[in-house]
Amino acid sequence: ERGEGARVWDVDGHEYIDFAAGIAVNATGHCHPEVVRAITEQAQKFLHIAGTDYYYEVQIRLAERLAGLAPFSGDARVFLGNSGAEAVEGSIKLARWHTRRQNIIAFFGAFHGRTMGALSLNASKVVQKDGFAPFVPGVYHVPFINPYRCGHGREEAACRAHCYCGDYIEDVLFKKLVPPESVAAIIFAPIPGEGGYVVPDKAFVQQLRAICDKHGIMLIADEVQSGIGRTGKMWAIEHFDVEPDIVASAKGLGSGMPIAAIIARSHIMTWPPGAHGTTFGGNPVSCAAALTTLDLIERGMMANASEQGAYIMDALEEMRPNHPTLRHARIDGLGLMIGVE
Repeated sequence: ERGEGARVWDVDGHEYIDFAAGIAVNATGHCHPEVVRAITEQAQKFLHIAGTDYYYEVQIRLAERLAGLAPFSGDARVFLGNSGAEAVEGSIKLARWHTRRQNIIAFFGAFHGRTMGALSLNASKVVQKDGFAPFVPGVYHVPFINPYRCGHGREEAACRAHCYCGDYIEDVLFKKLVPPESVAAIIFAPIPGEGGYVVPDKAFVQQLRAICDKHGIMLIADEVQSGIGRTGKMWAIEHFDVEPDIVASAKGLGSGMPIAAIIARSHIMTWPPGAHGTTFGGNPVSCAAALTTLDLIERGMMANASEQGAYIMDALEEMRPNHPTLRHARIDGLGLMIGVE
């Protein structure tokens, strides 16, 4: 019926703590007064005019802000959309255009959205794919690092000592299925969502970057769920000392207002007018909400994610000896992206 901060109330008056945060959307909580104020002020000016046809200041300010926050060195360009799936679609479209290559590498356990291109990238048991084929061609799936359940059937200790997932791309995929010079991009979530909150080893993420550099492949970071401060940094990939070429963002960016962004290196996002467009993307009301959201995230909420995450991890470890279900299970996470079995 209504929400405020971390709490929601149903129509019968029951009060709950919203641990789902609107599927990782409500980065500043429900109805943060500063976000509501920004939405109201913009709504009183104008609701929509279509940013691909007309310029307006609030959209430009948001694009400049996101370009300045890009997790890579050098200049960035930004395309604003409506949803995470749309940001993913645009990212793989951009990678194909820039490289003039067709194929995309994604990972088992991945979830990138439910539109046809994003659905084709998915390999999660909780996502319905049966009945929607044929999918977008040129997508190849490989195992994602997971020492708890190694995709290659190896023991946890061996997996932690040396993960084989990156080697698999070079030794198996490129040699037996698809030549590297035909691959446009590798897309991954720095911390998977549907695949389980498993924090990858830094060396694995760095190996992905090295593979891309070696073969002229774009590295796309799907930060739709893991970005906007959720892990204690603006982007989860910053934990791994790796720079992507393209970033897909959405969810928490608008504190509940629908907005998404593709953030790419300037020399990559050079597609001509008409190559990509949107009617509602970069909506002025959503842009106003996003600018205020970024203010709040940088002003303390990102640090709070680290603080609260550490508290939760410590509390779970304290609980472990007293709870048989936790005794031999995993507790893994960064900031407020925590996976517990």
